[in-house]
Amino acid sequence: MPEQPVIKRVRTRHFQSAKEQGIKITGLTSYDTLTAGIFDESGIDFLLVGDSAGNAVLGYETTVPVTVDELIPLARAVATTVRRAFVVADMPFGSYESGPEEALHTAFRFMKEAQAHAVKLEGGTRSAEQIRRIVEAGIPVMAHIGFTPQSEHGLGGHMIQGRGAGFEQLIADARAVEQAGAFAVVLEMVPADAAAKVTAELRIPTIGVGAGPDVDGQLLVWTDFAGFTAGRIPKFVRQYADLRGVLADAVTAFRADVSSGSYPNADESYS
Repeated sequence: MPEQPVIKRVRTRHFQSAKEQGIKITGLTSYDTLTAGIFDESGIDFLLVGDSAGNAVLGYETTVPVTVDELIPLARAVATTVRRAFVVADMPFGSYESGPEEALHTAFRFMKEAQAHAVKLEGGTRSAEQIRRIVEAGIPVMAHIGFTPQSEHGLGGHMIQGRGAGFEQLIADARAVEQAGAFAVVLEMVPADAAAKVTAELRIPTIGVGAGPDVDGQLLVWTDFAGFTAGRIPKFVRQYADLRGVLADAVTAFRADVSSGSYPNADESYS
């Protein structure tokens, strides 16, 4: 396995270099200063301030209701915390679909108000002009194809993309975002063999979310990978901790100590 180089600040050129050298890229979502600091210190390459905050932070059933105004303070908290990681801000549903100028305006807001390093938007061929316009203005864009959560109602739910005849659309989308100037592309919920073919086809790195092992990097929602999320967990998620259980135990112990009068004790009280 190639040795990880020491990088003071991850830039878009490091994504390209990682692909060329066979170094796997790591990404997690983050929506606050505390997790951003931990992930940054642990060497994660990029942090996505995803519209998954709709589910993980805001209590929405889907990502569709999330607004730019809701994401900007979350992205600012992450971007102003990190010292090494590259911060990508999600452009939420309804903030870029009307055309390139709307997309550019939204991207400007994330760069200026949130101090993000790049933006991400969903869609392949249908979003190519928006990507091109943003890139022309000097803003890095991470594309997102395959299953696109903002379109889940149109796609019929959480459906795997790129199977059978659907591969032709997947590869067309991948080529379109590369040609438009995206520096990387997320492949979400696509068969592993299809993701491998797309990865071999593209010059830019591919980031997998349920796309098998033969991509250039991996991205997970932090509340899923850390065992913080309740209910159904996607098949592709490996849980590295049980933070929900740890926190529940701590809360139960706190409540019991308060009820019994053992908290606070003399050492925890002022004289």
